[in-house]
Amino acid sequence: METVQSLRERIAVSDHRAKADCIIKNGRIINVFTGEIMEGDIAIKNGYIAGIGSFEEAAKIIDAKGQYIAPGFIDAHVHVESAMITPSEFARVLLPNGVTTIVTDPHEIANVAGVPGIEFMLADAEDAPIDMFVMSPSSVPATPQENNGATLLAEDLKPLYTHEKVIGLAEVMDFPSVASGSADILQKIIDAKANGGRIDGHGAGLTRDNLNNYLAAGIRTDHESTTRDEALDRVQAGMFVMLREGTVGRDLEKAIQAVRIENSHRFCFCTDDKLIPDLVREGSINYNIRLAIAHGIAPITAIQMATINAANCHNLPYLGAVAAGYQADLVFLERLEDVAITKVFKKGELLVQDGIRLEEKFGKAASNFVSPKITHRLTKKDLRLTLKSENVRVMGMLPNSLFTERLTATVDLKNGEFVPDASRDLAKMVVVERHKGTENVGLGIVKGFGMQNGAIATTVAHDSHNIVAVGMNDADIDFAIRRLTEIGGGVVVVANGKLLGELRLEIAGLLTHAPFEKVQADLETLLSVFQTISQARGFDPFLTLSFLTLPVIPEYKLTDQGLFDFQKFDFVPLEIDEKG
Repeated sequence: METVQSLRERIAVSDHRAKADCIIKNGRIINVFTGEIMEGDIAIKNGYIAGIGSFEEAAKIIDAKGQYIAPGFIDAHVHVESAMITPSEFARVLLPNGVTTIVTDPHEIANVAGVPGIEFMLADAEDAPIDMFVMSPSSVPATPQENNGATLLAEDLKPLYTHEKVIGLAEVMDFPSVASGSADILQKIIDAKANGGRIDGHGAGLTRDNLNNYLAAGIRTDHESTTRDEALDRVQAGMFVMLREGTVGRDLEKAIQAVRIENSHRFCFCTDDKLIPDLVREGSINYNIRLAIAHGIAPITAIQMATINAANCHNLPYLGAVAAGYQADLVFLERLEDVAITKVFKKGELLVQDGIRLEEKFGKAASNFVSPKITHRLTKKDLRLTLKSENVRVMGMLPNSLFTERLTATVDLKNGEFVPDASRDLAKMVVVERHKGTENVGLGIVKGFGMQNGAIATTVAHDSHNIVAVGMNDADIDFAIRRLTEIGGGVVVVANGKLLGELRLEIAGLLTHAPFEKVQADLETLLSVFQTISQARGFDPFLTLSFLTLPVIPEYKLTDQGLFDFQKFDFVPLEIDEKG
C-alpha cells in the first residue's frame, strides 16, 4: 500500500532532490505508448519508476548492457486452479516467463467451497511476488443445469469488493440470465460497477446480435473468440478481446488474424486454462507474444498487447508501461523476436536473474483451509447405461478445443446396456455429483479418447467440479471413482483393476500444496500411462475431459443431470426417437 511519504520520496527522485533505490542504465526501453524504442536511465524508488532520463545518485546501479526493457507481462484472464497449484506456487512458474501480474477468476474453487475458497486464494497470494487481481465469480453455479458445492448471490459477492485486489466481476457465463434480465446477475453487474470494476464476458458461440445483450449490460471483454470473424465482431462492438492460448483452448492462431495496426490497442493476451507441463515447456504470456510475432504481428505491437493493453482492459493505471509513476515491473529481453528473457523485476526487486528464479525472494503459501469432503453413494448399478434404442447421441471430443461435436451413432447393446466399443472409439462417460449427496449420476457416450481399455477420472470438472470419468468398462470406472474419493480428489488412471498413476489434489479436489515440479512430474507420468491404454495422441486427455462437463460451451456436454445440448440450452435424451 502506497503512503504519502513514499509518494513524496518518488517525486523527489524525479527532480534529483533525492537518491534513487536503483538506476538502470544502458537499456533500450520499449515505449508502449508510442511503439518506439527509447534510451535513458530508469530511476526506481519504493517499487515505482520515479523517472526516465539522466540519473546518477542511487543505492544500486544496474547496467542493462543494451538489452530491451519491457513492462512486466500481464495475463488478462487466467484460472490459477487449472494449474493445480496454489497462487504462491504459481508465481514461481510465471516470473521466469516475464509475467508479473495476473487477473484471475477463482470460480473453480468457489464452485466447490464458496467464499472461503476465494478468501483462501487471496490470502495465499498476499506474499507472492506477483500481483494477483481477482474478479469476483459471477456464475456460481455456471448454470442451473448442474449441481455444485456453493451458490454465490450478489449479496455474497458484494463484501469482496472491500479487498484491494478484487477489481471487478468475472466472466459472465450465464448468457440466458443476462438476456432475460435476471435480477441477481444484473445486481452483480451493478455492484461491480459501483465499486469501479470492469465486467468480463464469456461469449462462447454468441453471434454479433447476441452480443448486444452483453454490451447493453456493460460487459466489455471476451476471451472466447475462436476465429478471426468472432474477434472482429467483438472489437467492432467496442469490446476488449483477450486472445487465448492455453492447454485446450488454443485459439490464438486463428483469432490473431483479426489484429491490425488500427485495432491492436483493443487486443490483449490470456492463457485461461493452462497445465503446468505446458507452462514449463512453452511459457505463459511470453508464449502468446512469440506466437503473435510468428503470425505476423510486429514485436512491439505484441508486447503492447501483453502489457499496456491488458492494463487498460482492466483499468490498472499504474501497470503495463516503463514510465514515471508506473510500478517497476520490468522484463529484460536479449532479443525481441523470440522474447528471450534474462531478468525480471517486480516492484523494483530483481527476482529472476539469467532466467533463473532467486528462490529466497518468494513468499510462503497460506495453509488455513479445510476442504469440503467428497460426498456420494455410488454403486455399480448406477454405472449401467440402459438404452431402449440403439440410435444414440454421442459427444464428439475435439482435440485442443473446448467445443464438442454433435454426433450420432448406432451402438450394440448387451442385455439392453451400452457397452464401450474400442474399435469405434466409443467410451462411456460418467459424471457423479460429489458435493451435496444428491446421488445424481449422469451417463453419456463420448468419441475421441481412443481408449482400448481402462479408465481415467478426475475431480477437476468445469465448472461444478463433480467427479468425471471416461472408460471402457464399469469395473475400472468404478475403481477410478472410488480411488479419487479415497485421496480427497485429483486425477487417476486405472486399467484391469490396477492403479497406473495418480495426482493428489487435496485442496478442494482442485489444488495441491506440492511444488509445481512434482505436479509437472505427476502429470507427465499420467500422460505416459494414459498412452498405454489409448491410441490417441496430440492433446491433454485430463484437461480435455474436465471441460466435457461445462454446459456453457457448445455443443454437447454431460453434467450430473444428463446430456446437455448447448443449442437448445436444455437436456436431451441419449436415445434418438423417430423424430430425431
